[in-house]
Amino acid sequence: MPDLPPAPVRTVFAPSPIGRPSLGLVRMAVYNWALARHHGGTFVLRVEDTDEARVRPEFYEPLLDVLRWLGLDWDEGPGTGGAHGPYLQTERRELHLDVARRLLAAGELYESFSTPEEVAERRTRAGQDPRLGYDNADRHTSEREKAAHRAAGRRPSLRLRLPDGETVFDDLARGEIVFKAGSAADPVLVRANGRPTFALAGPVDDALMGITHNIRGDAMLPLVPRQLAAYRALERIGVARAVPRLAHVPMVLASNAKILNSQQDPAADALGYRDAGVQARTMVNYLAALGWSHPTRGGVFTPAELVAGFDVRRVRTRPGRLDVKRLTDLDTTHLRELTAGEFTEALVPHLAPLDGDRLALLTRAAPALRRRAKSLPEAARAAAALFDDEPAATQEPDFGALQAARDALTALSPWTGETLSALLKGGLAKASVTAVRTAVTGPAHGHLLLDFLVLLGPERGLRRIDGVLARSTAQWHRDRVA
Repeated sequence: MPDLPPAPVRTVFAPSPIGRPSLGLVRMAVYNWALARHHGGTFVLRVEDTDEARVRPEFYEPLLDVLRWLGLDWDEGPGTGGAHGPYLQTERRELHLDVARRLLAAGELYESFSTPEEVAERRTRAGQDPRLGYDNADRHTSEREKAAHRAAGRRPSLRLRLPDGETVFDDLARGEIVFKAGSAADPVLVRANGRPTFALAGPVDDALMGITHNIRGDAMLPLVPRQLAAYRALERIGVARAVPRLAHVPMVLASNAKILNSQQDPAADALGYRDAGVQARTMVNYLAALGWSHPTRGGVFTPAELVAGFDVRRVRTRPGRLDVKRLTDLDTTHLRELTAGEFTEALVPHLAPLDGDRLALLTRAAPALRRRAKSLPEAARAAAALFDDEPAATQEPDFGALQAARDALTALSPWTGETLSALLKGGLAKASVTAVRTAVTGPAHGHLLLDFLVLLGPERGLRRIDGVLARSTAQWHRDRVA
């Protein structure tokens, strides 16, 4: 990582609770967490909830839930505390306004009385497109004109005076970027109603929280000129010690190449994958690998390996595209790499509460389930079928074929994986194998027949077959009576 400051690295993830957490948003959390952990630094969570028109309280907890699920533990922030709180931006309003007063006194801000209608009229008179917006005209408003506006009951907003020249910016992911002079108008930092804007709150909070690095989406790139100007103004009044290093990474696109939006596309909802049983380590891997590759592990790595190898300069500058099949395949890969103990621990939350006998059976079954299942939910369904004392059959097998299989299994000695495999592969007719599969595992888990027979043992395995035979006999008698 180039140009690391002598002070410890402090990164920030600063989401706004305006919708369900999207994959693109959570990807920024993954990168900032990995950067902080890679350098032994601090990962800060700050909730930017100043946009009253869009913020929804019901989306606050999901932001925390998705980070907890993925193991992206924050060192400072809501629920954790820290020396730089509070960590909800609306609770920091007086801090923002105090800094704004200092900026105004230092001449970094100026009062702006222009209404949108007056700006549009000036643009039109100058032969310009009114959609160009504010024209910096209030920089030159005289004190007499300001007094007249106040006498008329008008209240000013406070704008930051941007530099007149070009802005040269060294992006950690993209390299040097030059913004032409005049590419951005002087931004409002405090509205006429006295409320601070994001253009003030973000830089002030970064400064007061000592943020050194921030990786964010490239939708924020056009804001760089005004944000750099704000950081430098804060330096000049002694609020900021340095300008944070910024990296702008490409957005995540849907499979149809449109921008992912969790409010419009369910596939963008990060928590939906948790609810579907995707492993947290898979999602961290997948999101990090959308445009980034590990220097030695390529596209498959654990969270620990991500931390060890993370370098934002390896982020590609073209957008990543969501591929759900790739995600599910990656989940299977990670499932296979779990130890039996890790697999059992991951599977338990997907099952009904287990007593000691069933937990012991699950522990014995873990290697087979891990080898055969493609996901934790699939493994959980197989485990539930293994625990069930009732016959697994949902359809009646061939009675005669099942009875023949029952006789062969009864005579089998010893009851081992080797003897059972030999019997199923060559000692039984195909119809009998099919009948046993129907009775013991049910159609959904037929590929686990041998594993089920070994795990169930002769007593429980034959009991399942006997249950199906008894049910078939009872049905035969009912049919005769009818």
